[in-house]
Amino acid sequence: MLSYPFMQNAYMAGTLIAIISGIMGVFVIARNMSFLTHTLSEIGFAGAAFGIFMGWQPLNGMLLFTTISSIGVGELGAKSSRRENAISAVSALAIGLGILFLSLADTNASYATGILFGSVIGISRANVIQMMALSAGVLLTLVVIYRFLKFDSFDPIGARVEGLWTRTLSVIFLILLAFSVSVAAQIVGSLLIFILLTLPAAAAKYFVHTVGKMAGLAVIFALVGVWIGLYLSYVTNWPVSFFIAAIEAGIYFIALAVDWAKN
Repeated sequence: MLSYPFMQNAYMAGTLIAIISGIMGVFVIARNMSFLTHTLSEIGFAGAAFGIFMGWQPLNGMLLFTTISSIGVGELGAKSSRRENAISAVSALAIGLGILFLSLADTNASYATGILFGSVIGISRANVIQMMALSAGVLLTLVVIYRFLKFDSFDPIGARVEGLWTRTLSVIFLILLAFSVSVAAQIVGSLLIFILLTLPAAAAKYFVHTVGKMAGLAVIFALVGVWIGLYLSYVTNWPVSFFIAAIEAGIYFIALAVDWAKN
């Protein structure tokens, strides 16, 4: 299996995606931003479709749209009273734009399906190199702001009392989340990004209780889903996103069962 270049690319990309998604997911859960990953997935679809329409790599279009939109959507959804309506409006507009751009680009249906639900064979070595650069940038930034981001995410009131630069941190985190969404979409597709950015971290919190351990376990859960999902997709020729979704959901339900048994 790994003798094929496209599977080598898929596993390298999948490993990067699992690491980024596992670590970022801990802060997504802590900051109650699961809604934002779902909205950014639709925005990512529109961005990828726009990239195809412009003759770019889909990843470049996704980066453009998600980076610009993440801050605006985050601000729109900052108040819980308007969060649901903001999500619905932005998601509807993004999906509509994505369909329009794909139609104008006159691309085939299989290419559109790959954007929406991911594709093992659609990842080139150039994509992997670009994803490595993006992932390195995200991880390096996380290392620099880790202590402050952890404080702000898990004790926001205390962070404000201490005079921490919370608004700047929020902007940085939203940009990192946009990059993570664009990277993760290469395997699971734009519509299922939230799976890797929420479920591994959500499951991890039932087993461990420190931020570092949660991030480590979330990465392991994400790696299990991606690696096994890629293998099963290769064997069956079924969509890799289906297997990743099923595995991550299974891990989460097991975590719920273990927590229920403890209590």
